[in-house]
Amino acid sequence: MQNPPTTTLGYALFATRWLQAPLYFGLVAAQGVYVYKFFKELWTLILMCVGGHATETYVMLAVLKLVDVVMIANLLIMVIVGGYETFVSRIGLQGHRDQPEWLSHVNSNVLKVKLATAIVGISSVHLLQMFVDVHHTSQHALLWGTVIHMAFIFSAAILAYMSGPMAAHGDRAHAARPPVERPRTEHTSEPRPEAVMDAPAVPRQPDPDGEAEARIRAAGFPARKLLEDFDERHPRGFDRETVARLGKAEFVAARRNVVFVGPPGTGKTHLAVALGVRACQAGHRVLFATAAEWAARLTDARAAGRLDAELAALDEHPLLIVDEVGYTPFDPDTAGLFFQLVAHRYERASLIVTSDRPLGRWNEVFGASAPALTDRLAHHAEVVRLDGESYRTRRASAAWAD
Repeated sequence: MQNPPTTTLGYALFATRWLQAPLYFGLVAAQGVYVYKFFKELWTLILMCVGGHATETYVMLAVLKLVDVVMIANLLIMVIVGGYETFVSRIGLQGHRDQPEWLSHVNSNVLKVKLATAIVGISSVHLLQMFVDVHHTSQHALLWGTVIHMAFIFSAAILAYMSGPMAAHGDRAHAARPPVERPRTEHTSEPRPEAVMDAPAVPRQPDPDGEAEARIRAAGFPARKLLEDFDERHPRGFDRETVARLGKAEFVAARRNVVFVGPPGTGKTHLAVALGVRACQAGHRVLFATAAEWAARLTDARAAGRLDAELAALDEHPLLIVDEVGYTPFDPDTAGLFFQLVAHRYERASLIVTSDRPLGRWNEVFGASAPALTDRLAHHAEVVRLDGESYRTRRASAAWAD
């Protein structure tokens, strides 16, 4: 047990992050200065062109100045938004249609690399201006401008190189955590040796440290299932081409969802785990749990007052798998937690969900939250229907007959 003074001191130190907020608002004011400078330069260029005094070199230099101002403004907004979200507080743009692509996976490491590359771009424009106006630029200025530009490139390359090992170290540290123990359910124990799914395998990148295997172990799959082991002859209704396309794992990068719907024993969990394995092999972090386990996890986070932090932490996993939705109905509070999970990941990360009932009947599970939840889940989703009798029942009947 921590003593209260230590806890209070820790929270007080953490609260000092708000001292940075005025700094970011100061950068907003600086961005306003660059907006003024941009339109002043633009107005001067227009007047020179209308008056017929603008040479081709002058126009080129003036346009490069405008590009330079825009790139510096881009650098400012990256520092303002990314820095504030990383070091002060989340802005809460989840699901907003104008949310920047880079903001959904920004962290201090990524932010440094992006800033370095932005500085290289600005330096390139400055160097180009010097070469365009080479007749009015001394050799000394050209030499040092080139040297400084190469120094920026070298620094950015070092930062980019270092970001790879740092991210890999984070993945290995996460993989080192013991997986959550979960009871094996009747939906995840059967092998499917009878046929081979001929979906093209995900091209594997060089992985000398076994990082893909580490991601698979860290995902918490109840068992290792492969698309190649799925008995595609068993379900009566089965969209083979869709599953083969999903096997390329491109839906994760596109932040799309997958919903498997069908009676018990038709292979929903097998396909969900198999797609999760493919995603791990493609370089994505994945986390698997049943709907009941997700409910317990989110409930515990809410009880501890860290639900927002838990949802943010799950952003580190581009793919979450929610298995067995529908087997147990949820109370309104728990249904609301599932809605928050789906809404938080809407258009920013992927979900795979398996259920024994179609989306139109999810009100039996989630109650009043069902319409809003299914609307967000299905908006960018592939819904795969599996029809047929239980694979386990069929095998048990065949064994009894023998």
